[in-house]
Amino acid sequence: MHCRKIFFTVLILLSLSFSKQSPTENDVLFFVKEYCDDFYPEHSIKELLFVAIKQQRIYLIRHDKMITSYPISTSKYGIGSAANSKKTPLGLHKIENKIGKGVPLRGIIKGGVYTGEKADLEHYPVSAEGDFVTTRLLWLRGLEPGINLGGNVDSYTRRIYIHGTPEEGLIGKPSSHGCIRMTNHEVLELFKLVEKGLKVVILNV
Repeated sequence: MHCRKIFFTVLILLSLSFSKQSPTENDVLFFVKEYCDDFYPEHSIKELLFVAIKQQRIYLIRHDKMITSYPISTSKYGIGSAANSKKTPLGLHKIENKIGKGVPLRGIIKGGVYTGEKADLEHYPVSAEGDFVTTRLLWLRGLEPGINLGGNVDSYTRRIYIHGTPEEGLIGKPSSHGCIRMTNHEVLELFKLVEKGLKVVILNV
């Protein structure tokens, strides 16, 4: 199964030429449908968030239609699932918790609670002090045992989120400590569009 998945991914990447140009909306829809039908048939996924790491982009797809997409930042340490690696995990997840309703734009969230403080935005492509979670967060739970669920590779216990960040100048390039970062306005918009239980597929494409 692992070799088959690698072969399938390579085949699709070659056909779409991701490395040479940005894929079209139809390219993305085709890829996601074929991938999910082939590797997650038991889930019958009709709606999902697709995180494309090489593209540094997240797509919201419903019933084979592109609803919206946003630039993101995944881990500056690369991909991986091990605890304390600070890497972004791959595979099938779901939104386990939505946290931050009522938190003001740029509000800092620690341990799932609004601190009452607001972060200053950094619009230039430089790192600020700390690794703040701001505005809203979507807490992910892995659904693939041994890959992102359980033991030393559990995305939920690693606190892998989709969240707002003050480092907006770095959106579009890998810069996080494992999570999936978005601008504050856009994570607020996405938060309103999705519900708990929504599937999230993270792939290195």
